[in-house]
Amino acid sequence: MAAPMELFCWAGGWGLPSVDPDCLAVLTYARFTGAPLKVHRVTSPWRSPSGRLPALKTQDEGTISKMQQIITHLRKQKYNADYDLSATQGADTLAFVSLLEEKLLPVLIHTFWVDAKNYVEHTRKWYTETIPFPLNFFLPNCMHKQHLERLQLMWGDSYMEDEEKLEKELYRDARECLTLLSQRLGSQKFFFGDSPASLDAFVFSRLAPLLKAKLPNGKLQQHLKSLQNLCNYCTSILSLYFPWDGGEPPASVPRAAGADGGDTEEDPHKRRNQLLSVLVGLAAMLGYAFLSGIVSIQRGGTGLAGRQPITLEEEEEEEEE
Repeated sequence: MAAPMELFCWAGGWGLPSVDPDCLAVLTYARFTGAPLKVHRVTSPWRSPSGRLPALKTQDEGTISKMQQIITHLRKQKYNADYDLSATQGADTLAFVSLLEEKLLPVLIHTFWVDAKNYVEHTRKWYTETIPFPLNFFLPNCMHKQHLERLQLMWGDSYMEDEEKLEKELYRDARECLTLLSQRLGSQKFFFGDSPASLDAFVFSRLAPLLKAKLPNGKLQQHLKSLQNLCNYCTSILSLYFPWDGGEPPASVPRAAGADGGDTEEDPHKRRNQLLSVLVGLAAMLGYAFLSGIVSIQRGGTGLAGRQPITLEEEEEEEEE
């Protein structure tokens, strides 16, 4: 029997199976299609075989690290949520995905990663508390920088010219996008009727974090909450496909092993990651010590008693204690 495909994704939080939209899209698509994945919910990209999340480890194509490529691979394995769609519905899927990428995604990045209040009090706080020491000291800042650069690529040079005016226009476009989605969904269970498709996985992965996060500055979130059918849509998908995967399952209800398609919270590279964490932490502490003057390398000879700086060996012993 062939080994199951392994999916590495960010851990859950905020009542969601994963806080990362791309990871959430892949998880949702896999649940829609019944793809047999062994899921590793991890708290650092370093625990992924590719160093990125999401990542799908396969037997025939190695490790795939982009959301759309992972979904394409699942389709090749005959796990196709769009199998019954008509040509018109397929075209609608492409159009709405493009609309979300252009109008909604930049504002979601801004909401979680650029808005100062949301980033400091919500996003960075969650990642700092979730990512293991010592990576939690610098990984959130690296991610923040990456999202800033991504946003600047999306918005172009105009982002630097009049940031306030551009943000106002983009938030207006994002609200219009949400309203259009609400109108398109109407009273249906999913966007194309009673069965979920890839568009539903993509829309859900973008809306659910915005709906569930406790944002101190929720300009766009308030508009989403005013669209009741989109809120019910997200809640329905969570209850149907992720009944105990919201990041915080009730303590009184233990999850049976293998009961949800092989999902697991285990760390597949525990020993390697422990060693890497120790090495990174030691390097960071030594670097700080050298730069701050706490530690210095002395050449031969003796100095005045009581005025010698701490030696390297002594500093390491103090940190280990």
